[in-house]
Amino acid sequence: MTAATMPTRAVVIGASGGIGAALAEALADEDIAVAGFARSFEGDRHIDIENEDSIAAAAARVEGAPDLIFVATGVLEVGANTPEKAYRDLDPALLARAFAVNAIGPALVAKHFLPLMPRAGRTVFATLSARVGSIGDNRMGGWYGYRAAKAGLNQLIRTLAIEEKRRNDRSIVVALHPGTVDTALSKPFQGNVRPGPLFAPDRAAVQLLDVIEGLKVSDSGKLFDWEGKEVTPCGCGPFRGADFPLPTRARTRRRA
Repeated sequence: MTAATMPTRAVVIGASGGIGAALAEALADEDIAVAGFARSFEGDRHIDIENEDSIAAAAARVEGAPDLIFVATGVLEVGANTPEKAYRDLDPALLARAFAVNAIGPALVAKHFLPLMPRAGRTVFATLSARVGSIGDNRMGGWYGYRAAKAGLNQLIRTLAIEEKRRNDRSIVVALHPGTVDTALSKPFQGNVRPGPLFAPDRAAVQLLDVIEGLKVSDSGKLFDWEGKEVTPCGCGPFRGADFPLPTRARTRRRA
């Protein structure tokens, strides 16, 4: 990273996971002060993103003002349940858990951690998202809960970016798609991935940090992949009433 984009203090939420741990290590290698939090950590570095009190307590323990916050949490399989293949597989409890971890948790992290960031200068709040959260990119269906939760996260990021801009006009709030990374989350689905696009966590971390380095203020509120290419969350174009014509009532011709 260059001096202009180099953070001085960073926070990584989910620092025990494959990507989160690699991010924390990569940042530390750059001599950046890193505070890592995770559900599996004990003591001052514990956080449970499904518990707002835990999130607030973790935020209160952060020292200094971080100019980079990275939320590297997420869940694809809920318990022993694989992602839904059809609507007959939908379960309200599993859907709620998918949203709790993938969308609500990061939003609550933003609620308590964004106020810690400086009110001036370049700041970055980033969270892991996924290309499958793009409505326009959905051509295969399935994975209802994960897709919907990530789509919700992308909307939350957009909205957070708008509000944070009022607090700091140089703030950047983004969602990042890391690609398919060799972690526990993707392990059951790696059979369909060619070796090249399957990234090791340390490579994925460096790629994501490279994307963050290249972000501009005008990129805030957007979703980017590991190559720095924008992923349009909708991609479905503007709604036009003519695209979805309503049935018209057949007219009855009057007899003369």
